[in-house]
Amino acid sequence: MSATPAVPTVVKLGGSCLDGLGGTWWDDLARHGRERPLVLVHGWSKPLKKLDPRHSAPSAILRDRYGNQSRWTTPEVIDDIKTVSAVLAEDVLARLEGRGITAERLLGSDGLVSAGDGERWWWREKQLVELENLVGPITGVDPAPLKNLQRGHAYLVTPLARNAAGQEVNTDADRAAAAIAGATGASDLVLVTDVGHLLIDGRPVRRISAEDAAAFRDKGAKSGMRKKLRAAGEALERGVDRVVIGSAAVTELLDGTTGTVITRSRGRSRDRAEGGEA
Repeated sequence: MSATPAVPTVVKLGGSCLDGLGGTWWDDLARHGRERPLVLVHGWSKPLKKLDPRHSAPSAILRDRYGNQSRWTTPEVIDDIKTVSAVLAEDVLARLEGRGITAERLLGSDGLVSAGDGERWWWREKQLVELENLVGPITGVDPAPLKNLQRGHAYLVTPLARNAAGQEVNTDADRAAAAIAGATGASDLVLVTDVGHLLIDGRPVRRISAEDAAAFRDKGAKSGMRKKLRAAGEALERGVDRVVIGSAAVTELLDGTTGTVITRSRGRSRDRAEGGEA
């Protein structure tokens, strides 16, 4: 009788926080990785800006007719994403392998993540113009390339995708992590960022339902957190049990010591970090 595959933990590593993750953080991740397979999805915005000043220019960001922002992604930008991701991957894989976790890098566009057609109309100089922007919404994940989901092994995924025309396109890393978590049967999605909790009315929230998180997302969340809350909702809809957002060690986020836990159930729908129950 064949062994039941181990359930993975999917961790999104924010590009803005990678530099701040010290040795003890990686020690903790490796300990968790010896108990469960790891799928790490990384951001790349901060390394991309360091690579070339043009990626920090206002013209690098587009806004569509609905008000959504997107990086203007050309074939050259895709190449730059791959360049910085390769350097980042070398560092992350070395950190894991030095702690006894075998690891490999995988491009989402290599058969893992598929994308639909992207928006073509964007605001430029107060006019809506048609532009080719190589971005697209995630339409599916084929977990087959993740052939080695077992304890002691990690995948590092660069969140690119491939559309129906065969083009490589840029996707949102949080939402890619959510889609991968759902496709792999993960019970937990951890969104590691540079903020300790979701904040509502300036106060940290320890636990919140998906319904209440979505309501806050649509009314009060800022752009970065809005994307994370959207990703959290999509992960829960795909069968993930819980999503945790925070800046601490993965095991601390998973055991409720810190961070914000988002679940499908309303229950105690909004516990504050001060005096609230985990």
